[in-house]
Amino acid sequence: MQQNWSVRKRPASERGVAEHGWLHARFTFSFAGYYNPAYNGFRSLLVMNNDIIEPGGGFPTHPHHDAEIFTYIISGQLEHKDSMGNGAIIHAGNLQYMSAGSGVMHSEYNPSKDIPAELYQVWLKPNQSGGQPLYSEKALGDNAKPNTLTLLFSGKGKGGSTEIRQSAEISFGKLDAGNELEIPGAKGLPHAWLQVIDGSLEVLGETLGKADGLAITSHPGSFRAKAVADSAFLLFRLD
Repeated sequence: MQQNWSVRKRPASERGVAEHGWLHARFTFSFAGYYNPAYNGFRSLLVMNNDIIEPGGGFPTHPHHDAEIFTYIISGQLEHKDSMGNGAIIHAGNLQYMSAGSGVMHSEYNPSKDIPAELYQVWLKPNQSGGQPLYSEKALGDNAKPNTLTLLFSGKGKGGSTEIRQSAEISFGKLDAGNELEIPGAKGLPHAWLQVIDGSLEVLGETLGKADGLAITSHPGSFRAKAVADSAFLLFRLD
């Protein structure tokens, strides 16, 4: 039977690089001064930035609009303030969601005096223009269950997840070394992007290490992930 799906590995070592002293950034997709025509996003997934922010460093108040913005803290912490009146310190293992809608201003800083903060910031293109800006947080931390996939965000708030402005599902996976996990298909979302936060996984014939990504095209069904080492990852199901 002919295979009608495909995978494409995005090695961490080949990502774009930006060094600004206080910021060490790695770009999976074209962003700011980094341009790679082979990686101008994937479906509605536009940005996958892996940042390390030095103590006291950060992004001063700046605007966004028409973007679904997700921030996952790998280590350290990040202080957020925005024009909606939200102010919070996001700790390691937790996520923040902001739908910029018609426009929002926000700032992000590492409040620590001695510990760097490492994070992923992810942008999805919304399926509508404008709308009231939205904000929420997801507390995972050490409470994330091992050897399972936790649905965090979806277009219709499926299974108690937070509703977002895009036909997509975003899940967090945690897998102990030697264990396998069946990743189920999602109706109407035949494409996927898997981003390894830490560890090593074998997925659809590819071996992925820390910060590697995998584009999975036209695979509406389930597939399996096996952990070579203790692993954590983000999974994006996309239309």
